[in-house]
Amino acid sequence: MLLYEIKVNYERQTGEDNPGKVKETYLVEGVNCADVENHLMDEIKPFIFGDCEVASCKKVQYFDIFPNEGGEFWYKGRVELITVDGDKETRKAVSVLVQATLLDDAVHALKQFLSSLDCEIISIAKTPIMDILRAVN
Repeated sequence: MLLYEIKVNYERQTGEDNPGKVKETYLVEGVNCADVENHLMDEIKPFIFGDCEVASCKKVQYFDIFPNEGGEFWYKGRVELITVDGDKETRKAVSVLVQATLLDDAVHALKQFLSSLDCEIISIAKTPIMDILRAVN
């Protein structure tokens, strides 16, 4: 399955008795944009108070995803994987996602997850991703 980053704009309950416009980003597993849009709409339908617009849908690729149930946010890390073949060192940059509440927690978790690999963390930043929805089996 492929992963798609999908951005939606819709009205939802944002406080006591006052629906408001929200812009949210989700990562959804599916075979194409139509498939992931349908899956996402099924998930967020109970929260929609008015119109819902899909602002964008694009295929994305992550080397790995490290969920943490206690984490509040998703952080995107850029990591260089290092391989050595004789005298030649090769570096390949990949993206990973890690779930954490604080940036320091995300860095620590990423180091822990990648401890078995020869790699270097290039950058890590909080993403607007609200949730990751996996395909229904």
